[in-house]
Amino acid sequence: MIKVTLGLVMGQRGITSKELAKRIGITPANLSILKTGKARGIRFATLEKICQVLDCRPGDILQYVKDE
Repeated sequence: MIKVTLGLVMGQRGITSKELAKRIGITPANLSILKTGKARGIRFATLEKICQVLDCRPGDILQYVKDE
């Protein structure tokens, strides 16, 4: 299972969902889907923009958790 920790990283960086959505060029609704882990996928271009804005690596916002 992939766990999305985008909200945690956003909190650490002090950026709101509205601001991040604006800076990466997606709607706040689509960002919310990403944050809650309900997205079925993510484009590498979007992931790259998120990492640029948040100054992080993909592994900081996406984690693999082994199913039990």
